[in-house]
Amino acid sequence: MQGEVMFYDKGPGSRTDCKVCPRLCNIAPGKRGFCRVRENRDGTLYATNYGQCSSYAMDPIEKKPLYHFYPGSLIFSLGTVGCNLRCGFCQNWTIAHADPPTFYLSPEQAVELALEQRERGRPCVGLAYTYSEPFMWYEYVYDTAKLAREAGLKNVLVTNGYVNEEPLEELLPFVDAMNIDVKAFTDQFYRSTCAGRLDPVLRTVEQAHKCCHVEITTLLVTGLNDSPEEINRLVDWLAGLDPDIPLHFSRYFPNYKMELPPTPERTLLQARDIARRKLRYVYIGNAPHLQASSTECPSCGEVLIDREGYSVRVGRLKDGACSGCGEKIPVVQD
Repeated sequence: MQGEVMFYDKGPGSRTDCKVCPRLCNIAPGKRGFCRVRENRDGTLYATNYGQCSSYAMDPIEKKPLYHFYPGSLIFSLGTVGCNLRCGFCQNWTIAHADPPTFYLSPEQAVELALEQRERGRPCVGLAYTYSEPFMWYEYVYDTAKLAREAGLKNVLVTNGYVNEEPLEELLPFVDAMNIDVKAFTDQFYRSTCAGRLDPVLRTVEQAHKCCHVEITTLLVTGLNDSPEEINRLVDWLAGLDPDIPLHFSRYFPNYKMELPPTPERTLLQARDIARRKLRYVYIGNAPHLQASSTECPSCGEVLIDREGYSVRVGRLKDGACSGCGEKIPVVQD
């Protein structure tokens, strides 16, 4: 089923102005926007990917990654096709930028699949809209998230954050958590490597942080966004917003159109050391041997949530506090 999109204007000559993201694509009849999934048909803009699911799975919540949101739980994860950025290092390019096979999954079916996991006794907290850019699946995510909320399920977005303020504001009441990629802290990187801009992403983080649980991921690409100076600017901004927001530095590996060598381990460790000066919870992803994914109490250093890969043990965390020293820990739990 393909439906008319929620945020666009009709213009002269049957052209349409899409308003879901900062690109504001002006689309001629018979054409699609930059995202490849919003199509102008005789002056009406349609979401060609509504309900078109490219993949789904039961994932550990830590895979999103979300470390401070129901740690150790599972979440029903689903995605579509299309993206409004063109990151040269894209890790999911076969879904986001190619044309994988899809199948129709209604909002009702998606919610039912998540609920079935609970009935089987699995610790499924809800649905995660991920794998490709969920804001390019906007109408479907909006419809599904409302149904999920009514069913007592949580909604999680794993997103690049490249969305306009009005669509974000309308969806946020149904969102419980977001992991937002801040891909770099220079506009030049966004323009040259991702075909986007930095400021809209920062605004999304600031707007979302007022309404739901937020964690940040930055993939450190060798020689492009990993300098101490840039890491310091990222950390200063995030600490000014809230030093309790978890930050995940993720290791880059060659993929899609980029063949730079993998992020050196010393770069990841240096970034973590810089971030820890002002942020209380800093993690390293895609490098399990560095053992930098457990949650420690920032006051006494006690390991509260022990992680080895996707094996998670919640230890000395009781009623949202360190059981050793009583420090309050910002972790969302029932």
